[in-house]
Amino acid sequence: MRAADTNVLVRLLVRDDPQQVRDAQAFVSGGVWISHLVLAEAAWVLATVYRLDASAIIDGLEMLLSDQDFVLQDPDTVTAAVRLFRAAPRLGFNDCLIVEIARKAGHLPLGTFDRELAKIDGAQRV
Repeated sequence: MRAADTNVLVRLLVRDDPQQVRDAQAFVSGGVWISHLVLAEAAWVLATVYRLDASAIIDGLEMLLSDQDFVLQDPDTVTAAVRLFRAAPRLGFNDCLIVEIARKAGHLPLGTFDRELAKIDGAQRV
């Protein structure tokens, strides 16, 4: 199975360049693997470059989770991270994903200096 980089994923989510959208759609047709790192980077790009709010980012992530052409790395962990992000959007998706990856691996608590993140179950302020 193929894998996609962040820029391919972003093109498909924001649809801001018609030719690149067509090229990306052709590439992912039939299946493409998306790593946690690509998801995290895409969420950051959507929030910082495109200034999308948490709700729009969540919609994009849920679309990826439900689309048959996308195989996400450990989709249960991504689903848990999206759920946490929906409940605590101020954290950002990346922090939610980090906590859920650590939880899945059985490596809690997650130490952090981030006061908001430390309030989440599974995280601890250092």
